Amino acid sequence: MIANERQYQVTRKKLAELAELKASVELGTAGDDGFRDLQADALESQMDDLRDEVAEYEQLRAGNVTTIEAVSLAGLADALIKARIARGWTQAELARKLGVAEQQVQRDEASRYTGAALSRLCDIAEALEVEVHEIVTLRAG
Repeated sequence: MIANERQYQVTRKKLAELAELKASVELGTAGDDGFRDLQADALESQMDDLRDEVAEYEQLRAGNVTTIEAVSLAGLADALIKARIARGWTQAELARKLGVAEQQVQRDEASRYTGAALSRLCDIAEALEVEVHEIVTLRAG
């Protein structure tokens, strides 16, 4: 998942590099003949993944997303990061709202809020003005 503009730019650059490499593979200027199709398919698969990440980030950044699904408690971290992006806020802006250093938000998001207290996650959700609805389902055991 792309969490900030820097990652977005890096991902777009990587996507362009992969497209260039794929073109050279298809032209036969890179790779062995026997593996050309395999190489091209692998590159296309990587490019598809990066395109999906770029498209998701662009949709969030454009404000086109109002509902973000977290299918598990662990998914809450990504949902909060996506909510920040959908709000159009940088990590620095969220840090200001929380009254913490930007580096703290960067660390939290980089670790996907691993180790963050529930109260901290609640503070972040409050700052982002998001509602979190929970459903607890008992697994058959």
